[in-house]
Amino acid sequence: MKEYELISYSIISGSALLFIVLERIFPYNKGQKILRDGFFNDFALYTIAQSYILGIIIFTFIINYIDSYTGLSRLRLFSNVPIWLQLVFFTITHDFYIYWMHRWQHSNKYLWRLHEAHHSTKKVDWLSGSRSHAFEILINQTVEFLPIVLLGSPPEVAAYKGVISAVWGMYIHSNINVKTGWLQKIINGPEMHRIHHTTGKGRNRNFATKLAIWDWIFNTAFTQREKAEDYGLKTFFPENFFQQFFFAFRSFKR
Repeated sequence: MKEYELISYSIISGSALLFIVLERIFPYNKGQKILRDGFFNDFALYTIAQSYILGIIIFTFIINYIDSYTGLSRLRLFSNVPIWLQLVFFTITHDFYIYWMHRWQHSNKYLWRLHEAHHSTKKVDWLSGSRSHAFEILINQTVEFLPIVLLGSPPEVAAYKGVISAVWGMYIHSNINVKTGWLQKIINGPEMHRIHHTTGKGRNRNFATKLAIWDWIFNTAFTQREKAEDYGLKTFFPENFFQQFFFAFRSFKR
C-alpha cells in the first residue's frame, strides 16, 4: 500500500471513530443506537462491498477506457499545479455539479428511483450517507474522478479528494448537535442536511453537500427552529440490500 493510500484510509477510519464518539457526547437526536436498523447493510454491503466493486468498475474500466481512448491524461495539464490547489478546484467544481444533480434527482421520477435508497434510512447518522444506489454512485463518482485523471493529476489528488468526500459525507449526516451560526450560509453540515432527510417539506430543499452557499444562491435553503426528527420515506422500501438495488427498477403505476 502506498503512503497516500495509507494516509487516506487512516483519516477516513479515524474520522468515523470520532463521529461515533461525538454522536454519543453531543447527540442531535437523543436515543439513537450505534447498531441501528440497517447498520449491517450500510457498513458491510454499501460502504465496504459496494464501494470496493464500484471502485474497480469506475477506475479500471470506465475511466481507464475513456482515458486510453482520448489520451488526455498524457498531456498532464495539471501535473505542475499544487496538490492543495487542485483539491480546492475539484472540490468546488464537483460540489457545484452534485448540487444540481441532487436537485434533479428530487424532481425527476426516474432519477428519484436511484436516489430514494439514500433517503430510506429512518435513523440518520455518520453512516447513513453510504446508503446510495450503485448506479447513483457510478454516475457521481465517475463525474468526480474522471476530470482528475484526464487532466493528468497525480494519484494523490484522487485519493485525497475521496477523503474529502467521505469525511464530509459522514459529517453532514452525523447525529451531532452542531451550531455553526453564520457559517451555515457557506458550509453545509448536520443542521441543514438532517432537515433534508426528513419526510416534511425540508426534504425538497437543502440540496448542497459541502458548500451550503449553493442553496442560498439558488433559493433552496431551508432552516427551522425545531429539530428534525421524522426521517425516511413515506412509502414502502425494502430492508434487504439486494432488494433495495432491484427496487429502483420496479414498474411505474399507470
